[in-house]
Amino acid sequence: MKKIFSLFTVLLVLVACQQKDTIAADLIVTNAKVAVMDSARTITEAIAVKDGKVLSVGTSQEILAYANDSTTVIDAKGKTVIPGLNDSHLHLTRGGRFFNAEVRWDGVKTLKRALEMLKEQAARTPEGQWVRVIGGWSPFQFEEKRLFTMEELNEATGDVPTYVLFLYSQGYLNQAGLNLLGIDENTEAPKGSRFEKGPDGKLTGVLIAEPNPTILYARIGSLPPLTQEEMENGTKQFYRELNSFGITSGIDAGGGGHKFPKDYTGTKALADAGEMPIRLSYYLFPQNKGAEYEEFTEWMATNEVGHNGEIHLDHGYELEGGGEFLAWSAGDFENFLAPQPMLNRDRPTWREDLKRIVRLHVDNGWPFRIHATYGETIANMLDVFEEVNQETNGKLASKRWLFDHAETVQEKDLERIKALNGGIAIQARMAYAGEYFVERYGAEKAKQAPPVKKMIEMGLPVGAGTDGTRVASYNPWPALYWLVTGKTVGDFQLAEEANQLSREEALHLYTQGSAWVSNEETVKGTLENGMYADFAMLSDDYFTVPEQQIKSLKSVLTIVDGKVVYAGGEYEAMNPSLPEVIPNWSPVKYFGGYQSK
Repeated sequence: MKKIFSLFTVLLVLVACQQKDTIAADLIVTNAKVAVMDSARTITEAIAVKDGKVLSVGTSQEILAYANDSTTVIDAKGKTVIPGLNDSHLHLTRGGRFFNAEVRWDGVKTLKRALEMLKEQAARTPEGQWVRVIGGWSPFQFEEKRLFTMEELNEATGDVPTYVLFLYSQGYLNQAGLNLLGIDENTEAPKGSRFEKGPDGKLTGVLIAEPNPTILYARIGSLPPLTQEEMENGTKQFYRELNSFGITSGIDAGGGGHKFPKDYTGTKALADAGEMPIRLSYYLFPQNKGAEYEEFTEWMATNEVGHNGEIHLDHGYELEGGGEFLAWSAGDFENFLAPQPMLNRDRPTWREDLKRIVRLHVDNGWPFRIHATYGETIANMLDVFEEVNQETNGKLASKRWLFDHAETVQEKDLERIKALNGGIAIQARMAYAGEYFVERYGAEKAKQAPPVKKMIEMGLPVGAGTDGTRVASYNPWPALYWLVTGKTVGDFQLAEEANQLSREEALHLYTQGSAWVSNEETVKGTLENGMYADFAMLSDDYFTVPEQQIKSLKSVLTIVDGKVVYAGGEYEAMNPSLPEVIPNWSPVKYFGGYQSK
C-alpha cells in the first residue's frame, strides 16, 4: 500500500481488510467531506477509484476495504472533495496558445500593482515582442476602482509596444504600439468601431468597439506569435493552471481569430501524445464573415462529431459541433459600453444567413451552440429555430443545442427554448462588466441578468462557466461567488435575492449542468459509482466558508481519470512534473497566472 498519510488511516486499513476480500482500488481518499452531488446531495467521507472511475463512496472504514498493497491511499484530513469543475464556455485552446505571452491581471488587487507589472515586463520584453494584457480583469477589482490613464500606461511601458484589452469593449495601445503599427489620425477603423481622438485631434491610443469588436480582434491578430514549442509549453502551463482551481473538464467555444485546425496545434500535440490533463470538448467557430456556410460544409465533410483525438482519455479532446458563432451577421456583441445592436435594423441578411447554417447543422446531425446576449436577439433567433424544426419534422429538437450567455432573455422565450429541448450556458460576464450594464440598462434589469433561478425552476438544462480568458477570468471561483451572491468581482450587488443560488445549486451548474452541454451527463458531474473519477480536494470548505472566501478557493489535489494532475500545499510532492516556462521573457515565468495574493 502506497502513500498512507496517518497512523489512524493505517489502523482503519487493517480493520477493513479483515472485513472483506474484494476488488482492489487504484486510489482511495479517506477522512474527507465528499460531496457526491447526486440527487440526494449525499455527503460522505471517502472515495475509492478503479480504472479511472468511481468504485465506491462511503465511510473511511467501508472504503478502505478496497485497499491492498498497490493502492494509493490519501488522507484528506477533513478537507472537502467535490466533483471536478467543468467550465461550459471557456476558450481553452486559444487560452493555451497565447498564455505564455500574456501578463495576467486576473485577481490583481490594485491598479498600482497592475501598472508595476507592466513596467517590470517591459524591462524584460525583447525587441520584436509586445507587452500584452488580453482581458480577464475589471477596473472595479482594483482598490482604486478606476481604469488607468493613457499617461500612466505610457509611463509604465515607455518605448516597448503594449496592448491592453478590456472586455470586448475597449483596447489600449501605448504610443510605441501606435507608432509600430503605423496607426495615425488618418487610419480608418473597421465599421462599428473607432480610434479615440483627444481635444487636439490626436489619437489617444484608445480603441473603441461600438459595438463591433473587430478593431480589437485585429490588434490581437497583429501581435507577434509564439513558436510552436512555446505554444505547446504555454498550453501545458495553462491547463495546469486550470487544474489548480479544480477544473477537470472544459468546453471550448472556439473564438475569433482562432481558426480550426491550424490554431489548435498546442492542444492537439498534447492529445496526440496522450498527455491531456483535462477532458476537453470543442465547438468550431467560423472565421470568414460571409463564408461561414462554406467553412461548416468543409468541416462537416472532413470531421466527425464525437471523434476523440485523445485515445488515452475518454472525451479527452472531442469535437462536439458548431458555434458559438454560426453566422457573423447574427452576432449581437456583449459590449455594455455601447448601445445594444439590433439584428433586424443593423444586419438585414442575418435571418437568411442563420437559417441556412442551422439547417446545415440539423441535416448533418451536428449539435450547435450560439452566442446571444440580449432577449431581443434570442426571440428573433427562436423564430428561425422553430421554422427549421417544423420544416425538418422535429429534427432540430432531437439534437443537442443551446444558447450561450442569455443575460436578458425573457421568460416567454425560456418556454420556447424548453419546447425545442434546448439549453443555456451562462457565464460570469456580469461579474466583470455588471457595473457598466447597470449604467446603461439600470439596476432593475440587472436583478435578473441572466434569470438563472428561473431557468432552473423551469427545468431547463443549464451549464455554468466563465467565458475566460478575454471577457472574464478563467478562475471558476469568482464565477461561483457571483452565482451565489449576485455580486461582481468589485462586490457591487447585481442580482436580487430571488435570483441568487444556493451553493449546492451553483456547484451543480458547474458540474453535472455543464456536462449536459457536451452530452456527458451520464458519465461525469457527480461522484456516484461508475462515473468518471474526476474530482478536486479544496483548500477550504466551499459549503461553509464565509461568502467572501468562495472566490479565493483553490484545489490542493485535482484528479482526472483517477490520476493526480495537480497537487499543492501539503500534497505538493505528488504534483506531476511540468516543463520550465518558455520563452525566458514570458510573464508566466515571473508572475504566474491568476494573482491570488
